[in-house]
Amino acid sequence: MSSDTTDAVTNEYNWTKLIFLLIGVALFVIVYYSPAWPDAVDPNGKHFALSVVGKGSIAVFLLAATWWVFEVVPIGVTSLAIGVLQVLFFIRPAKEAFRDFMDPNVLFIFGSIVVGLVFTKTGLTRRIAYKMLAIVGEKTSMIYLGCFILTSALTHIMAHTAVAATIYPLLVAIYAMYGEGDKPTKFGKGLFIGMAYVAGAGSIVTLLGAARGAVALGFYGEVTGKSVGFFELSYYMFPIGWLMTFILWGFFMVVMKPEKDRIPGLREKAAKLNADMGKITGKEIMAAVIVGTAILVLGVSAVLKASNPEFVPPHKTAVLLISTILFFITGLLDINDLEAIPWNIILLFAGAMSIGYCLWQTGAANWLAVNWLALFTEATPFVFIMSIAFFVMIMTNFIMNVAAIAISLPVALVIAPYLGVAGEVILFSSLVVAGMPFLLLVGAAPNAIAYDSGQFTTGEFFLWGIPASIILMIATGFMVYVVWPIMGMPITTG
Repeated sequence: MSSDTTDAVTNEYNWTKLIFLLIGVALFVIVYYSPAWPDAVDPNGKHFALSVVGKGSIAVFLLAATWWVFEVVPIGVTSLAIGVLQVLFFIRPAKEAFRDFMDPNVLFIFGSIVVGLVFTKTGLTRRIAYKMLAIVGEKTSMIYLGCFILTSALTHIMAHTAVAATIYPLLVAIYAMYGEGDKPTKFGKGLFIGMAYVAGAGSIVTLLGAARGAVALGFYGEVTGKSVGFFELSYYMFPIGWLMTFILWGFFMVVMKPEKDRIPGLREKAAKLNADMGKITGKEIMAAVIVGTAILVLGVSAVLKASNPEFVPPHKTAVLLISTILFFITGLLDINDLEAIPWNIILLFAGAMSIGYCLWQTGAANWLAVNWLALFTEATPFVFIMSIAFFVMIMTNFIMNVAAIAISLPVALVIAPYLGVAGEVILFSSLVVAGMPFLLLVGAAPNAIAYDSGQFTTGEFFLWGIPASIILMIATGFMVYVVWPIMGMPITTG
């Protein structure tokens, strides 16, 4: 390509970015300076006013969403804009807007990424990758399936963020053997996007996969006075979690079918590379022990909390950061390794936390939830259940899924009795879709971790997320209408 052609393409690309940058700014200005919006009213006649700062938080939300989807600036820079706009337009004080950038969940993501970093540095990642490839063989379809099953299974016993950070370098090692260097390919896109998707699918099966489950059960208990146990949750979530894992495998085999049907000689090459690594080293053992202990503590704590609500477990972030500290104390990592941390991804989630809390604290999220669910107060039970699932699915793509659950679940549980809908089905259908945000990187940490591969753009992720989200809604509807009633879940109160 000539230099003139390259310059023309670059200029066109920059103009496209500028257009969407201005669209984001225009949305902010229009919403922020628009006249007061009408109150939202729930079935009890309770009014939810949208304050000036609430309208301002929606304005910031729209700007950030536009900039994130079209990546007009680095995604971490958009996050910084979220904090700056809140402060400059007096939506929230600086202490609140920027405090969320160091939320414990952000630090948990940092700790999870460090786990992946130490696994890579010690060689554990390559050792696991070579052994897995020796098992699944040369067919790229089986490599997809093996990676997806491993990812989904691991999220049953550890947080999906930590799983994604651990699996990511393994996928990098596998992709290096595909023979295309760092060049984006369909196989690369499917491998990394698929990992992010199935990490969400697997994480809904137990309370260990993500914090959203425990939060949702807490809200459900407060509103209904009923409790759902650890194993009861897994009983209903296991079928949909694994159904989505295999459906997603089929989905990526269709839309991201690998350019190569197989990688000739891969099994032998993987076996040779594994043999060349020699016996497992002391550093690998030390890394595995430190991480394994952290996972064990988190797992046991979650089980104890589920069986005894009065038990106060150690915070997951503190437990994981202990492992980070130990990596440096033992010499597994050094100061230079901090430069390998993808701070763009950390900032992305810092901004996501800030806008999520902003929507929540200003009342904008409640206003949105009541307005949406009020549209379905005359609907059939099935339509009402699916409307809640759809709202949670959309919201969890833009704000942390814990907040999406906290916003929608209490409102939905208040409306449900008027339509004869059982609370259990609302709880479980909300948890299903909250775990699988397929549209935006900010929806879940695995999405952002996968993005670091450079195999896809934010726009590509969004576009492929649309059919994947439709499939998710169909699968959720199938569970609500067919499977869960067979399993004994009450759908209606009648």
